[in-house]
Amino acid sequence: MMSMTCHNLDFGFTKTVFDLYACGCSSNASFCRSSVRNYAKSSSSSRKLVDRRRGIALCRVSSTKTPATLLSEVAQGVPPLLDLKKESRCPVSLKNLFELVADDLQTLNQNLQSIVGAENPVLMSAAEQIFGAGGKRMRPALVFLVSRATAELAGLMELTMEHRRLAEIIEMIHTASLIHDDVLDDSNMRRGQETVHQMYGTRVAVLAGDFMFAQSSWYLANLENLEVIKLISQVIKDFASGEIKQASSLFDCDLKLEEYLLKSYYKTASLIAASTKGAAVFSGVDSTITQKMYEYGKNLGLAFQVVDDILDFTQSAEQLGKPAGSDLVNGNLTAPVIFALEKEPKLRDIIESEFSEPGSLNEAIELVKSCGGIERAQELAKEKADLAIQNLQCLPESAFRLALEDMVLYNLERID
Repeated sequence: MMSMTCHNLDFGFTKTVFDLYACGCSSNASFCRSSVRNYAKSSSSSRKLVDRRRGIALCRVSSTKTPATLLSEVAQGVPPLLDLKKESRCPVSLKNLFELVADDLQTLNQNLQSIVGAENPVLMSAAEQIFGAGGKRMRPALVFLVSRATAELAGLMELTMEHRRLAEIIEMIHTASLIHDDVLDDSNMRRGQETVHQMYGTRVAVLAGDFMFAQSSWYLANLENLEVIKLISQVIKDFASGEIKQASSLFDCDLKLEEYLLKSYYKTASLIAASTKGAAVFSGVDSTITQKMYEYGKNLGLAFQVVDDILDFTQSAEQLGKPAGSDLVNGNLTAPVIFALEKEPKLRDIIESEFSEPGSLNEAIELVKSCGGIERAQELAKEKADLAIQNLQCLPESAFRLALEDMVLYNLERID
């Protein structure tokens, strides 16, 4: 198992404060964040890094409060400044976020299927199924955004081959993990479409996942960067550790929040953290910056997982692309459930019975909602989001850093 000290896996819940205001703020700025992105995309055909301070009126201002006042508010339990319900702001969309790296993502999409191996029709068909199933390409987009955000520090004007190959490797590993997850969970639907093992059988699905893991490892070795090789290899180990931890704690109502976060790190945040740190490593920036990018990816990944676990209770099967409450019915207890169990003993009885009574699943879902489990999980996601934003402050101001910040906000808007 990976040493927690090695990667500074601090799952503490100390709240932080950052100054982040968007459209409608007191500055009376007339431009939304999308104006910056459009400017960045149109002002340089050579894809040069853009500094958003160059004559652009941004709807982003510093707090007028003194540091002493902010510290006093933290001590008094004043909530962080990030409050999507109170601030009037432009909604964040992935399409706008990814517009800065649209050309990079288009190249990646063209390369993915050929990298998997066009010589094998069955594996290629399986790859086409999941690569074309509406995936957001969030992880490779993060690689490209961090690459371009850190490139300015190293004097790079364009991405390297290593940056692009890393993005492809990351997406292959993520895809392989999804195929195997669907087999382990016996899931029939993924992103609203039939899963690979549902269409081609378990044998083909397992082999397809294994092949993509192996192919990504081969390309990883050819990057010939020992730091990144170790980083990504640890991710594959973390996937297995996460599945083992999850399988060993099904229907366990004594599961601690720290154990849930560690499992979430293994299954989700580890790959995102490796993506963002690896991108910074290939930009050639110093270890202080690469570690901050690792922490950004870790905190963003944890926030994403908590939000996904909230949506499992608040969205319909059509919205989720899978049955609602699927984690709970399978005994996978997530943040909303862990919080609700602290207040409602009856929920424990229902879960430990493994939903043997008719209607017990719906009753459990309602108990989670009525006992404040959703609200406390939302606060947890916001705490991780605060940390992710803080991790980005080491980067020079640019449209790419702004997009990385907006990625954090986009995630929280999913539960707004």
